[in-house]
Amino acid sequence: MSFQVALNFEDGITRFIECRPDETVAEASYGARINIPLDCRDGACGTCKSLCESGSYDGGDYIDEALSDDEAASGYCLPCQMTPRSDLVLRVPSSSAAAKTAAARHQATLAGLKRHSATTVEFTLDVDDRDALDFLPGQYVNIAVPGMGQTRSYSFSSGPGKRQISFLVRIVDGGAMSGYLAERARVGDRLEFTGPMGGFYLRGLARPALLLAGGTGLAPLLSMLEHLTRKPPAHPVHLLYGVTIDPDLVLLDTLEDYAEVIPGFTFDHCVADANSSARNKGFVTSLIDPSTLRDGDVDVYLCGPPPMVEAVRGHIGSLGVAPASFHYEKFTPAGVRETAEAA
Repeated sequence: MSFQVALNFEDGITRFIECRPDETVAEASYGARINIPLDCRDGACGTCKSLCESGSYDGGDYIDEALSDDEAASGYCLPCQMTPRSDLVLRVPSSSAAAKTAAARHQATLAGLKRHSATTVEFTLDVDDRDALDFLPGQYVNIAVPGMGQTRSYSFSSGPGKRQISFLVRIVDGGAMSGYLAERARVGDRLEFTGPMGGFYLRGLARPALLLAGGTGLAPLLSMLEHLTRKPPAHPVHLLYGVTIDPDLVLLDTLEDYAEVIPGFTFDHCVADANSSARNKGFVTSLIDPSTLRDGDVDVYLCGPPPMVEAVRGHIGSLGVAPASFHYEKFTPAGVRETAEAA
């Protein structure tokens, strides 16, 4: 028996390895030719110190100078000593290049196109080596736009357990991927992508979670929800979904389906346009107050365009309530991603 360990590097590249219960994470990493930071190998120097964001493990033997009790209590660990007791997600303090690894490259076939509205399209891929593609719910890949010599970054809207992978894209005038999907794309087309990437992904839920989506920033949150259908949360999860105009509002039926099968999952939505037919008119910030934030006892996951992300961050700051953790990702129509964790 072995466990899956996700190594998330500082540059956002994630690599997955298999690790037996009787071997250390460092041994498994080097066996997979991924050279994570390492020096002493016996828990004395702290060079390999990483943050375990999900999963359980035996921390092994080490000295206080390498890892203090406070650090261990906060989830820090020494891969040269730790052995897994479940699947793990580790944040590794180095770049993938320093570890002599890189994002994996995959080939795929366009299996489906679904136009949800005039502004939003979903596309689905069959990946040639699907068994070799692992990702964390919330992550993204860089997809080469056929015939354009350009790449665009898109978050998975499907969960890691799905055989087909899917993505949600807003159609914009003059967009490289928008033009391909709206005008030239045909089922059977061949595409190439690299990944997975990104530090915006679902951690272990130790408390209630608040998911905030702006437009097609809904995609990575859908991936998280799909994951939760397979691993039901022990705490409530609430989603707030905001868009600009009614045609941008899509997949409400999918959210309803998730509300039926995920224990404790609820959602609400709003539309900024004053002429909208939605029950809630205005920005998503109008739905956020101290009770929504559970007076700080909440993990926040926020994804959307930069103005929306900054507005939400500013609003939460003005409420004087600091969430237990705050993860966010900004994206632009050109597919640029900025992922961070708010202090």
